[in-house]
Amino acid sequence: MVGFFLTISGAGWAVRWRVEGKVARAAAKGEKAIEDLAAHKLNAAETFATKQGMQAQTAQLLRAIEGVSGRIDGVHERLDRMFERLTTRRTTTQ
Repeated sequence: MVGFFLTISGAGWAVRWRVEGKVARAAAKGEKAIEDLAAHKLNAAETFATKQGMQAQTAQLLRAIEGVSGRIDGVHERLDRMFERLTTRRTTTQ
């Protein structure tokens, strides 16, 4: 009976020892991941979120918007001319 109890308790301690080892390794990996993420955030903030970089991106976006606006104005003028021709033909033929 004592041998059975020692075998069961030994198996329980072995399982606990392995689980604690895996938990400790997982905690170490988690801490490393947190440190790596913090380093990446710092690098991204230094590289991408500078005031000068934001101004450059804003200027590029405004130029792109102005280009699209100019194209829309051109299409609007073409449509106006097309409709003017259609209305003048109908009024002259009636």
